[in-house]
Amino acid sequence: MTSTLSAQVTGPVLAAYDEGYADEVAAWNTGATHTPDLVVGATSAADVAAAIRYAGDHGLHVHVQGTGHGAEASITSGLLITTRRLDGLVVDPSTRTATIGAGQRWGAVVEAAAGHGLLPIAGAASTVGVIGLLTGGGLGPLARSHGYASDYVLDFTVVTGSGEIVTASATSHADLFWALRGGKFGLGVVTSVRVRLVELSRLYGGSLMFDAADIEPALRAWVDYTATADDQVSTSVAIIRMPPIEQIPEALRGRTLLSVRFAYPGSVSEGASLAAPLRSAAPVYLDALGELPAGQIARIHNDPTEPGASQVYGMLLDPIDQSFATAFLAAFGPTADAPFVSAELRHLGGAAARDVEGGSAVAGRAGAFACSLVGVRPDFFAKVLPDAAYDFREAVGPWLREDCNANLMGLPVTAERLATMWTEGANDRLGEIRWRYDPDSVLAKPA
Repeated sequence: MTSTLSAQVTGPVLAAYDEGYADEVAAWNTGATHTPDLVVGATSAADVAAAIRYAGDHGLHVHVQGTGHGAEASITSGLLITTRRLDGLVVDPSTRTATIGAGQRWGAVVEAAAGHGLLPIAGAASTVGVIGLLTGGGLGPLARSHGYASDYVLDFTVVTGSGEIVTASATSHADLFWALRGGKFGLGVVTSVRVRLVELSRLYGGSLMFDAADIEPALRAWVDYTATADDQVSTSVAIIRMPPIEQIPEALRGRTLLSVRFAYPGSVSEGASLAAPLRSAAPVYLDALGELPAGQIARIHNDPTEPGASQVYGMLLDPIDQSFATAFLAAFGPTADAPFVSAELRHLGGAAARDVEGGSAVAGRAGAFACSLVGVRPDFFAKVLPDAAYDFREAVGPWLREDCNANLMGLPVTAERLATMWTEGANDRLGEIRWRYDPDSVLAKPA
């Protein structure tokens, strides 16, 4: 079965019995174990096109994986295309653009751009793959000042479900371009992207850590702060239960802390002034907020840099208040028996609420806050985490939005949630575009 396809592609073609199969299918989220019928390690858009045509001829659904950060469920059949070998990266300071292969991670792009005083608008974690973030929209530390990462896309090179290689932009395959900026599922396999960079070499950013006894006043102060926050300020908070392991710095090990993340793309003096109400909300346990080189923007969230097992449960919220804070603290505060290692709230709005010229399929722009619950204990995956997430959603029902964003949704992935993620008009338009570019439904879609 593999020999026919191997003759058509340059990259490896592997079945479960082949050496290297397990490494090829492995995801960053080790909680997902992929066992597709075949995996193709693409080295070019031509490899992707050949793999898609082969899958169509043999009745196999096509899945795609860059880093596997978004691997929420195991792939148990079909043909998996991995894009990690598509690692091209060219920064053009004269046009302030970057051309990025589908296998690249954001950390490499940030580093390459920083040498020219430029920055991509990206996500919070340096290890996340470029394409997965962009096709869902992509919220990062500068969400309120600069919007979604996909707002900066100039064009995609994409292989459609019929195996055709096309360039999607505002002037070529404009419908597909609209869909790829936020539509996420079943639209093609992106092999490269060109994005606009912003001129930013330094910012005022980082985090304030509050110890367990000061979590409540600091969280409540942040909730009040967001009601009148400057649109140039992006903040988030997370109650984090630090595991008592050697890999965690001794000052944090075994503690329950509130991390208040802050980013302001302006002067140190103005940033310090804007952050002052948060800094004075309660005694600060660790102060890591100050002038920050843009190339070190990932330090704001300090997300894990090594693979591991996780489950994420996400939701969008309307404006929150102190009653919400009470419910959040009851579920995740230092005295709660919470099974999640992190419970995060991100303040949205500002530039993230404004669509780009020509429009995009990014869902959830009207959300005021995003909430993400992260669990890392595999023995909790089957029941404890789903039950706790359900209970929290019930508790915060008055603030819970029906819509969501594809990258923020997390679990559970259900047909009902997918149906309400986009507006009815956007759903209809996405469905028509998916059918047009993948008439035989070769590309796998969730739920």
